[in-house]
Amino acid sequence: MEHERLITGENLIAEKKIRTEEYDYIKVQLNEISNMESIGWEISKKSKATARLKKKKIIPQDEQFENKVWLLFYRLGFTILNKGRNFKLTYSTNGNELTQQIDVFAADDESILIVECKSSEKLDKKTNFKTEIEAIGGKRGGLIQAVRKLFPNKNLKVGFIFATNNYAISPPDKARMAELKIIHFDEDTIKYYNELLNHIGLAARYQLLGNIFAGQKIPEMNNLVPAIQGEMGNHTYYSFSIEPDKLLKLGFVLHHDNANKDEMPAYQRIIKKGRLKAIQEFVNNGGFFPNSIIINIATKKQLQFDKSDLQAENSISKLGILHLPQEYKSVYIIDGQHRLYGYSDSEWKDKNTIPVVAFVNLKLTEQIQLFMDINENQKAVPKNLRTTLEANLLWDAKDLNEQRKAISSRIAQRLGEDKNSSLYNRIVTGENSATPYCAITLDYISKSLKATNFYNTYKNNAVTKDGTFDRADNYVTFNFLYEFLLKMFNKLSCLVENDWDISTNDDRCIVANTFVYGYIRIFSDIIDFLIKTQSINPKTLKIDDLVEYCSPYIDTVAYKIEDLTSAERVTLRKQYGRVGDNKFWRILQQTLHDKFADFNPEGLEEYWRDNSMKFNEEAFKLIRDIELFIKEKVIDTLKGKYGENWLRFGCPKSVYDSVQKLTSDKNYNKKDGEPDALPQDQLHLIDYREIMLHSSNWSEFFEKLFADPTVKGDRKKRTEWLCKLNEIRNQNFHTYSVKEDEYNLLKEIASWLLLR
Repeated sequence: MEHERLITGENLIAEKKIRTEEYDYIKVQLNEISNMESIGWEISKKSKATARLKKKKIIPQDEQFENKVWLLFYRLGFTILNKGRNFKLTYSTNGNELTQQIDVFAADDESILIVECKSSEKLDKKTNFKTEIEAIGGKRGGLIQAVRKLFPNKNLKVGFIFATNNYAISPPDKARMAELKIIHFDEDTIKYYNELLNHIGLAARYQLLGNIFAGQKIPEMNNLVPAIQGEMGNHTYYSFSIEPDKLLKLGFVLHHDNANKDEMPAYQRIIKKGRLKAIQEFVNNGGFFPNSIIINIATKKQLQFDKSDLQAENSISKLGILHLPQEYKSVYIIDGQHRLYGYSDSEWKDKNTIPVVAFVNLKLTEQIQLFMDINENQKAVPKNLRTTLEANLLWDAKDLNEQRKAISSRIAQRLGEDKNSSLYNRIVTGENSATPYCAITLDYISKSLKATNFYNTYKNNAVTKDGTFDRADNYVTFNFLYEFLLKMFNKLSCLVENDWDISTNDDRCIVANTFVYGYIRIFSDIIDFLIKTQSINPKTLKIDDLVEYCSPYIDTVAYKIEDLTSAERVTLRKQYGRVGDNKFWRILQQTLHDKFADFNPEGLEEYWRDNSMKFNEEAFKLIRDIELFIKEKVIDTLKGKYGENWLRFGCPKSVYDSVQKLTSDKNYNKKDGEPDALPQDQLHLIDYREIMLHSSNWSEFFEKLFADPTVKGDRKKRTEWLCKLNEIRNQNFHTYSVKEDEYNLLKEIASWLLLR
């Protein structure tokens, strides 16, 4: 090597060992062991005269991050990397010779990557990198010349990467990097490529090069393929066969992962290792796939297609030679990523061809819709990913209410992926799995936003109600509402910071679906209250001023949250459905009402009237009396008619089968000494209704006893009271509060039923 600090071959293996080694080692005499153990060394290996001792390395976190980045490029197959942390490049600028220290330098036969690393021990939302980014931009030309001098006989592409760990990169910094053609890697990106390596091996390099050199020419690539041009669904498409090796270089897969959060639409599921391995073995054993890979060719130029002189007469399809773009990331794989990557490590990748159907410049929504349609009857698209994709499809929907759904989903996703958000990594996005720490679903946030007054509501696309934050434009509304929610959540999290980062494994957790539903609803209530009492206009105020108006109310909410006991938090978190959602939200409303008397949202008084549980005890007694009355009358009547065969002859077969099974199961599983289960004890209220309506039972026995005298109609309508009774009966009386109208219904039923 021309530079002593660049290494290759076996030296890379040695450097990898240094960067992954967790311990320092020394060799000592046996009589020195005791002293060394007293200062933290421990025995690794011992012989007759000496001992090898080891001690855990103390590695600064910035060095750990540099090692992680270096090891990523080593795993990706780059053949030349820097040794240690002191690699420097000498370059010229304005006639001056300068030296630049490089954190990570990686090269192969096609490219050179220069990486600057920055790492923070804790998440840093304030630091900006204007100086560092502009410095890289200023040195870019000189550094490119310097590295090309190191490899004078190769025409290598040079890419610059700014890698960060635990930093929230600001929009201005992102814009600077884009302008200066610097690629940003954060910890999510590094995790993504490492996971991709675990799944597809060195084929992950194609994703990396596509990302870094998007739009740049692939050197010495033959881009001509025989093809058929056709028409399908108002789109021109091309059908052709191509060597997998070529398509791997051109292709890019938008995996829905935090690493691709700024790529829209990121619709593909992450590659499955087991499935890929099976495909690779199949291909290596001579197997092949006759079905086509579906792609979208993204090109700014007119795609060249040289039609052949030989054509089929009267055919819409045309024969010719297609000129594929010779650029990285010019082809998006819509369907068939596993089949394509199955060839990545195969000897057949440049010896076989695979069939391809290629569309050109499909709109983002068209790509998503095609992906969804293809997968509809194959492996199901996960619900969370489907929610995200459908939101993108709805972004330009004709129905303006549908567009609001799209805004909500995008807000939910951004809150979970934005490092500036206090909900960062707390929301399950894409195909990521839920964990005790990341337990909030996109659906829940979307549902919460739908229930607020933030958006306009429409009927036949005419506004029926103005939304407090709706600007009648998707992008403007999204940006405005997102910034408000971001700052409100951040403010709340600061006020309760001791509890905010706790996962659902801990009883003190206050960041879960039901809690977030309550937070979003109360944010909307506060805005409504401020509009009413202080005549503010959220659409004309700056977000910071708006949050300041909300501060006294958020302070009060925070005090209430901190006062909740662990037991109360667990109960609130585990109450599912509408009851659980509303409970925490109404508690927050009541807290604000107690502090600010004028704060009295619609429905608050009725909610506590209906949820005080004051009717529960009496309601339970009424249900018990009604149920015992029904059981006694129905069974006695049937026994009087059919004797011991009452169950068989007096009940519908569905009820008979169900009761027999329940009775059998209970008797089979009973403990010694327990009495036998009886069929009559396995009947439920709905079963009794079925029995009443069965055959001639109604007219012969039960109409006079059980027909609701307040209802007119047939026997089904006059027994609907049993369905309502059953709904109340099936509630958990430990957590459910019987409403006043339900209690009144029970009293009414008892008044006409029990007195007959």
